[in-house]
Amino acid sequence: MPEQLTYYGNKTAIALQEANAKYQYFEIDFTNKPDWFVKVNPAGKVPAMTYGGPAVNPDQPSPESTKLSESAVLLEFIADLHPSSGLLPSDLVQRAKARFFTTVVDTVVAPAMIAWVTQCAPASTIVDAFKKLQELLPENGRFAVGDAFTIADAGFAPLYVRVLLSAEGGVHKGGKEHASGVLDALSSPELAKFKAYGDRLVARPSVDTTWDKEASAAYLSKLVLGN
Repeated sequence: MPEQLTYYGNKTAIALQEANAKYQYFEIDFTNKPDWFVKVNPAGKVPAMTYGGPAVNPDQPSPESTKLSESAVLLEFIADLHPSSGLLPSDLVQRAKARFFTTVVDTVVAPAMIAWVTQCAPASTIVDAFKKLQELLPENGRFAVGDAFTIADAGFAPLYVRVLLSAEGGVHKGGKEHASGVLDALSSPELAKFKAYGDRLVARPSVDTTWDKEASAAYLSKLVLGN
């Protein structure tokens, strides 16, 4: 019998959906985390998971369960739990490429997004980050490292949809005028390959069904505008 798995987050359990995993979901409000959540992740960061131990109510995590956090760690763990999902390619070179793509997302794209959304960094900050990802995309292939959807795509999709949400809705420290530069860049021939990749991510059922625009908009608005 599979070990119990509880996912704590805000809808975007993309890898779990891709793996067709059995799990219990508990929604965590990013802006108002419950006091008991430190038993799951002392750092208070979302998403997080518990694995193993007895089946319990999510708000009463068992001390016997293993607590896991950090998106990259969770993605690999889910992939290892469900090797038939293809989230980690069997080919070692492709596997290394997926991990490298994830590293670039974490070290280049995520900081660029934060600087652009919350610190009024110019649109070129996030656009340049997108260009770096575009350089990594295969010449022929629908996703980050080929035709198969992997941890690389599952890790980037939540960031990408939030960038679109911020740009399209003007949820930005600098307002709609400042945000529009990203949409202009995404419409340009220079980012055509990347935009096509992004469109495929947004249309992926695992992304579409786990993407809560309303909750994300509220979170961004509070984070950026203090509303």
